[in-house]
Amino acid sequence: MRIPAYIFLFTLIAISSCSKRSTGPAVLKAERFRHHVEHFNRMEDENKVNAISNAQSWDWMKANIPLFDCPQDNFQEIYYYRWWTFRKHIHQTPQGYIFTEFLVDRNYADKYNMISCALGHHIYEGRWLHDQRYLNDYVHIWYRGNEGGRMKKLLTFSSWTADALYNRYKVTNDKGFLTDMLHDLDQEYRTWEKDRRTESGLFWQSDVKDGMEESLSGGRREQNARPTINSYMFGNAKALSAIATLQGDKSLAATYKSKADTLKNLIEKKLWNNDSQFFETVQKRGNGPFAGVREAIGFIPWYFNLPDEKYDAAWQQVSDPKGFRAPFGLTTAERRHPDFRTRGCCKCEWDGAVWPFATAQTLTGMANRMNLTSNKILNDTTYFRLLELYVESQYYRGRPYIGEYLDETTGYWLKGDQERSRYYNHSTFNDLIISGLVGLRPREDDVIEINPLIPADRWDWFCLDNVLYHGKILTIIWDKNGDHYKKGKGLQVLVNGKQAGSAPSLQKIMVTKMPLEKSTNK
Repeated sequence: MRIPAYIFLFTLIAISSCSKRSTGPAVLKAERFRHHVEHFNRMEDENKVNAISNAQSWDWMKANIPLFDCPQDNFQEIYYYRWWTFRKHIHQTPQGYIFTEFLVDRNYADKYNMISCALGHHIYEGRWLHDQRYLNDYVHIWYRGNEGGRMKKLLTFSSWTADALYNRYKVTNDKGFLTDMLHDLDQEYRTWEKDRRTESGLFWQSDVKDGMEESLSGGRREQNARPTINSYMFGNAKALSAIATLQGDKSLAATYKSKADTLKNLIEKKLWNNDSQFFETVQKRGNGPFAGVREAIGFIPWYFNLPDEKYDAAWQQVSDPKGFRAPFGLTTAERRHPDFRTRGCCKCEWDGAVWPFATAQTLTGMANRMNLTSNKILNDTTYFRLLELYVESQYYRGRPYIGEYLDETTGYWLKGDQERSRYYNHSTFNDLIISGLVGLRPREDDVIEINPLIPADRWDWFCLDNVLYHGKILTIIWDKNGDHYKKGKGLQVLVNGKQAGSAPSLQKIMVTKMPLEKSTNK
């Protein structure tokens, strides 16, 4: 029997409507958080407007971001502030959407004011947006926007793009986009090998091309084997092996697995200083001595889950006031070093001041290490306090602020009065809340893994809602006594509004079986 067209159309509309109703936030009401955006809009002169204006910002956020609720006001405020600022950097070009690093134009940027230094951070943060066309366009323009080829300045800075795109896939489950990028990423890797690999197999880089100029271990023109680029290339090789496996290219997968294994061995053998118990820069392209200074870049190997457990001693330095622990965050060089903060000021020095770029990398690496196996050095209290310092640092003159870098003892933003510093899109924050603090650990398979890194005595409740993950909406609730959200006691994971897993305390949950789709029948 033929169904009349109007009935068919009505049915489609009804199904679509029900689907939308059943896959929104299950617990939190978005309007509860609107006041944050209204405050942010009021506190500035909007002198630069890109694709989404301040007036449009709340509607965009409501449609795109996970909602976060917790009892600590500054955590919640900075969470929404960072999404609000991230949105400012979305720029629509004739070729599609891109993300900028600075709102003001920079003379060393590529077309559309694009700078590749923080591309990996942009992908890690942006993977949680519901609408992934922003990142899709952005990546395609970087790699194919120059008459089908990559943009001229894509390789100006070291990058971990292949790793970031593979970890984005763990959230979006978009296999087609990822495998379509395999050839571009393979060619990029081979170019880095040609230009930067030494006879030993390690890679060299100058600190400025790592985005870290005037460091204690190098200089703008010095060619050293740094933990940065070598860790990035390891992470990219590991990702390329996984992407090739998804593509069904066993030969390429094996090639990149071998490259990753070789780099892991080289980094652990040649960049680990047994005397300082730390990964350090080796001078003269890896043929010289250790630089003789612990820097935050020594934690980057954990960003890619590279080191074995025997290297855990390095993590003692994040809690040591003579190491990296300062009143306003993690420094970029150890505070005990005689050359700490001696490179002058306010010209982007990486000789010790706090850089959000590095803080985000260190905290990501820390969360990775804490999720691998048990660890005697790191615990939830350590992670929480360091993330709390990161939150506390993101204020300037009483208002939420994110800029380039800040004084480690006073919290003063060193370029805070310069227009270029305002809203600097050079780090992650919300990814640390989602994948670190709340503990949603993205995976390739259908298992949902939750492992909160929150001390049991700090928060009696929190909720992360409206998380688009593998095509489903996840909700993670912690309600110690069950009286805040009225959904029951303990830790719960909801999938499309229906409970999929629970635990009585803040502990790891592994959801291996999805609940049946929630009925939309009235």
